[in-house]
Amino acid sequence: MTQLLPTALTNVIDELSRLPGVGARTAERYAYYLLRTDPHTTDKLARSLVSLHKNVKNCPITFALIDADEEMSSLYSDPSRDKSLVAVVEEPFDIIALERTGQFKGTYHVLGGAISPIDGVGPEQLHIPELISRLKADDVKEVIIATNASVEGESTALFLRQSIIESNIDIKLTRLARGIPVGVDLEYAGQITLTHALEGRRDF
Repeated sequence: MTQLLPTALTNVIDELSRLPGVGARTAERYAYYLLRTDPHTTDKLARSLVSLHKNVKNCPITFALIDADEEMSSLYSDPSRDKSLVAVVEEPFDIIALERTGQFKGTYHVLGGAISPIDGVGPEQLHIPELISRLKADDVKEVIIATNASVEGESTALFLRQSIIESNIDIKLTRLARGIPVGVDLEYAGQITLTHALEGRRDF
């Protein structure tokens, strides 16, 4: 069978098409752009990808993403942050969305996903035990459950609520309320929307 494209280009297309939301046609356009652009640009991209796993790690306390040479997230170590207030989010980029509101001065806890049996993600894959331990160690007064407004996010929120109740910790539980439509991830919610959601959080 006649090969339509060079092997090196085909390999790039195949790898790009593995990325979420990138179909075959989009992968072809990206690959062709990289082929036509200055080799210096592709070299920079390649080096950044090679260093990604080596230079990024999770904070051992909050599980936020930090530089490999850092001990913990600055959003936790900063003395101006209120450790008695913890917002629990699904993914690290949800932190960026909440920080952009400028309204939240507490700390964060990243679960590392949401409960989704269809995807093989159960509670045991999430950083829930670490959260429970942290609530006791830091004498946390309020937990804002800031999981996404999706079926998986709601299931995770309910499981978190039950886990905290069963731990017999005297703590206030709240949930992001008005402003976030069902089906919209925190990462894509607008700043005003998130501000209203933080201000209007309710008991959970």
